[in-house]
Amino acid sequence: MVKKIFRIFKKTVLWFLALSVFLVIVFRFVPVFYTPLMTIRAVENLFDGKDMVCSHDWEPIENLSVNLQKAAIAGEDATFLKHHGFDFDAIEKAMKSNEKGKKLRGGSTISQQTAKNVFLWQGRSWLRKGLETWFTILIEVFWSKERIMEVYLNSIEMGDGVYGAEAASKYWYRKSAKNLTKREAAGIVAILPNPRKFKATNSSAYINRKKGRIQAGMASVKLDY
Repeated sequence: MVKKIFRIFKKTVLWFLALSVFLVIVFRFVPVFYTPLMTIRAVENLFDGKDMVCSHDWEPIENLSVNLQKAAIAGEDATFLKHHGFDFDAIEKAMKSNEKGKKLRGGSTISQQTAKNVFLWQGRSWLRKGLETWFTILIEVFWSKERIMEVYLNSIEMGDGVYGAEAASKYWYRKSAKNLTKREAAGIVAILPNPRKFKATNSSAYINRKKGRIQAGMASVKLDY
């Protein structure tokens, strides 16, 4: 009985490993049109009696403003172009901050966020975090940094029912993502990771200060994929 259970477990793990590698390789070339979070938000809205809105328009990275790419790095992951999926200094700082009882903060890189957005569900369980680590390693191995940024900017939640840079640009600024100014790009990134709480336009004083910090940080970002 024990041996049978072990064999089943072993086969399950091997199938999962093979399937996960296959999916990562597929999404290296194929646009990600739908993510688990979009489904979760739709179900949440259904139970809340709201419309199940999902605005998402995939655009290749050449159609996404360089300003937005720089803003994402400046605001979310300053070492994105240098690390191999994990920023251990940021993780250590986050752990120390959380241990001191300060406001919870994360140390997730753009690579980790992309792995979570595309392949997993939201939450803080050890299982999900372990799977996030696995998928982060895979996309760092099989995808280029440019591809990671492309998928990230096309899949992340950027408003209530708004996913990806193109939909967010049209929602917040009534223009295409390729035409975003530095300030507008900083505005979209500034509302992360709570885009349903904060606004990129007519923003609060807190978000406006964050926009300023991101815009200032953009000056030192050199895109070298």
